Amino acid sequence: MTAAHPHRGRAIVTMLVAVLMFSLMDALLKLLSDHYPPFQVATLRGLSSLPFVLTWALASAGWRPLLRVRWPLHLLRGVLGVGMMASFVYGVNRLPLSTTYSIFFIAPLLITALSVPILGERVGPRRWIAIGIGMLGVLVLLRPSGQGMLSLAALAVLAAAFGYAVSAITVRLLARTDSTQAMMVWLMVMITVGAGALAWSGWVPLRGEDLWLILGLGVAGTIGQYAVTEAFRLGEASLIAPLEYTALIWGVMLDLSLWGVLPDSVTWIGAAIIVASGLYLMRRESVHAEAEHP
Repeated sequence: MTAAHPHRGRAIVTMLVAVLMFSLMDALLKLLSDHYPPFQVATLRGLSSLPFVLTWALASAGWRPLLRVRWPLHLLRGVLGVGMMASFVYGVNRLPLSTTYSIFFIAPLLITALSVPILGERVGPRRWIAIGIGMLGVLVLLRPSGQGMLSLAALAVLAAAFGYAVSAITVRLLARTDSTQAMMVWLMVMITVGAGALAWSGWVPLRGEDLWLILGLGVAGTIGQYAVTEAFRLGEASLIAPLEYTALIWGVMLDLSLWGVLPDSVTWIGAAIIVASGLYLMRRESVHAEAEHP
């Protein structure tokens, strides 16, 4: 820990906690998806976190920052959030957590690629090569064995990763004018309302034994969202972002303990290619940022 970054250790621990909380949340989503349709599970995700997020937002910032927002971008983020959550739930219901995470890890590479046409950022040839290698890792994961080449579940996870990437770009735009509280509250509101409207016609009555899962979903999601926001506030992105890949460790542990499955060798190879590409990309972005701001 250096004088220049006195909060580095705290940022690392906070990010590790965030990844753990999101992994637990995803395991709960997988458990709930065995009994409820994807859009209903997405609704429960938003609804269970909303009271906690709203309480925190009002206590820390009040009403005004929640109302002075760029509504078109929030609506776009809400639509993306509904589609992303439902697609992820569909995929994670049919794939192991570890496989789902391995495919979803393409999201950071997609964010870099999309930053060129949307944000006008410059991406050099080395970073494009890293993105291409990461895409190759996805093809390894979608091999013609196991779950099958280009299964609907794998495509759903890819769609969720794409939606997440576009949503992350909108966060970069919104962060220039809107508060973190507003972004968190309105995303939960729109996921709850949007997914709820789509789920209403096929709504399955909630089982009493699932109420504790839904409560856990809200607590884990809220703590995870707060922790990841705090981690990026305390530490530099180049240090914090790679820790997201520790989700694969939790995914394997949860798969083994809850469902008794382990990734096969091809899944490990594909995941390794994607993670290595992502880590290299983050390193190149860090070097690029240091060159621009010596």
